Amino acid sequence: MSKYPLEAAGLEKRFTVGDGSELRILQGVDLRIGLGEAVAIVGESGAGKSTLLHILGALDRPSGGEVLVDGLEISQRTDEEIADIRNRGIGFVFQFHHLLREFSAEENVMVPCMIGGTDEVEARRRARALLERVGLGARLSHRPWQLSGGEQQRVAVARALVNGPVVLLADEPSGNLDEYTSSALHELLFRLRSEQGLSMVIVTHDTALAQRADRVLRLSDGVLTEVSERRATAEGHETPGVAREV
Repeated sequence: MSKYPLEAAGLEKRFTVGDGSELRILQGVDLRIGLGEAVAIVGESGAGKSTLLHILGALDRPSGGEVLVDGLEISQRTDEEIADIRNRGIGFVFQFHHLLREFSAEENVMVPCMIGGTDEVEARRRARALLERVGLGARLSHRPWQLSGGEQQRVAVARALVNGPVVLLADEPSGNLDEYTSSALHELLFRLRSEQGLSMVIVTHDTALAQRADRVLRLSDGVLTEVSERRATAEGHETPGVAREV
């Protein structure tokens, strides 16, 4: 495994708008995520946070620059190669869980395994183990519409982790949940991060969630800058550095 599960260098994203002019969403973004590190990305709506996350997760290609997942440069690879790297190395959690309505919780979690060629017995074993870990061992056969919003998002978290990714990308993971359920989801994410040494990049407007991260970065005018970082205290604990309001 690479020292840096996720890296980006000089990322650019440009679009041509209706009058033929160029709209620059990302302007030379550099990012390096360490092993087990949790990074929050904040910024105004429309700043390009989701666009950045999609490029980091190989759901979109940059106009310039490169992305490395576990040391592998992915931006210039074929669609088939990118899909394979994405399925094995990156987990996604979105604001809306995007579960398959006709599938049970267990079957939804199995999907990435089956896409990657894992046999059904092993896929089912992994799915059940993860659903137990997120507190849904008694909900294996439930369809999404039989689950609460928080439970559906827990299924989405299990699905994101089922192939043992090197990094988890989360786009407003609690943005559609009430305060109590959001807090429970945050606890789950950071517990799993601690247990698995998981690296995470979280796009969020939630100040409480951002402040739990090791670093907070702000995307503004296409440029990514550091807002705060956690520093070790004399007792060996981590404490947030001085931060502006996020």
